[in-house]
Amino acid sequence: MKEFKIAPSKNTPEVYLSPKGIIKLKGRSIHEDVVKFFAPIEAWIEEYIANPVQLTTVDLNLEYCNSSSAKAIIQMLQQIKLITSKDKMFVINWYYEDGDDDIYERGEYFAAILDVPMNFIKI
Repeated sequence: MKEFKIAPSKNTPEVYLSPKGIIKLKGRSIHEDVVKFFAPIEAWIEEYIANPVQLTTVDLNLEYCNSSSAKAIIQMLQQIKLITSKDKMFVINWYYEDGDDDIYERGEYFAAILDVPMNFIKI
């Protein structure tokens, strides 16, 4: 399994996926075609889940996330939760800028919907 990277653009986040247990999204997520953008990410995660490392770290550092991107990210995190069925662990770090209540609340919403703990990290 290889690393997977997508360079950031004006409307899409930087994506870094490592078989060493690192999953990162950083930037703006306001896609024209969410399904097309997230399809290779979901495929990589599906392959990764077949043989994950002991601890998977998910770093989400989003400046903005529209509703269709939010749905795709929730689906991605639901996939990652499957790691626990293999007796492995994951941690989700949600980064937000001081004073950015919208992004902070989006992270709280994700944590509640997914019923998973998240680390909220102010930057």
